[in-house]
Amino acid sequence: MSTRSSGVPGTSWLGSPIDARALFGPEADALLGTLRALTAADWHRTAAGHWTVHAVAAHLLGDHLGRLGHDHRNSRAEGETVEAFIHRTNQEWVDLHADDSPASLVDALAATGTRLARRFSAADLDAAAVGVSWAGVDPAPAWLDIAREFTEHWTHRQQIRHAVGRGTDQEPRALTVVLDTFLRALPHTLRHTPAPTGTQIRVTAEGPAGGTWTATAKDDRWSLAEAPSGRPAAVVLMDTETAWRPAVRSIAPADALARARVRGDRRLAEAVCRIVSVVR
Repeated sequence: MSTRSSGVPGTSWLGSPIDARALFGPEADALLGTLRALTAADWHRTAAGHWTVHAVAAHLLGDHLGRLGHDHRNSRAEGETVEAFIHRTNQEWVDLHADDSPASLVDALAATGTRLARRFSAADLDAAAVGVSWAGVDPAPAWLDIAREFTEHWTHRQQIRHAVGRGTDQEPRALTVVLDTFLRALPHTLRHTPAPTGTQIRVTAEGPAGGTWTATAKDDRWSLAEAPSGRPAAVVLMDTETAWRPAVRSIAPADALARARVRGDRRLAEAVCRIVSVVR
């Protein structure tokens, strides 16, 4: 984690910036390795909701192209929420490429992944970027927007791996950044959780890729920028595999809580496990 402060005023409560720029190249290579090892039947396996592996790959291609400036989406319909717009246009893109061959998708992802990694490598982390709804910030600092994008690529690759019977990729450099990014949703997650000013909640993901995050109740919001002080009101400990899954709704909040070890105020621990780090 970088120690620099965010270049977008008023967002220090998100904590120290994350630099995910160098991870897009290795992530693209890992995705291609996963896809090239699939059998013909694997491409039809269910990977995310009603999406098959093929659909997830097509969706990733759409993400790449959108980030490279080739936005395939139409305008929002009157009265359509941002979330509904995103889900609708994502499905439209997947439907459009439903008949593409696996080979053509892999070739396209190889080309766009290389270009995207090159573009992100030169990005200014301090610039203002599009909002990150699950963190409750708009505009967001570019470091959070870029890290959010990395977590989407990583998560979709895990969905493909899980669909074909492979476990989560535990490569620690990537997983560390994924966990750190997902936990930036804590202040927004806790926004409706009342607590006296100064109350602290400590969340620890245990394992080689793990870390510890402390959320502090301030007068107007929860913050990840405050140093730990005294005894936290609640401590939530979980393994890294459990820590990332509730953030993307891969497991239910109740299941995450059941897997965790909780010390102190259980009400606060329950609130932590309701974390969401994806657009719903």
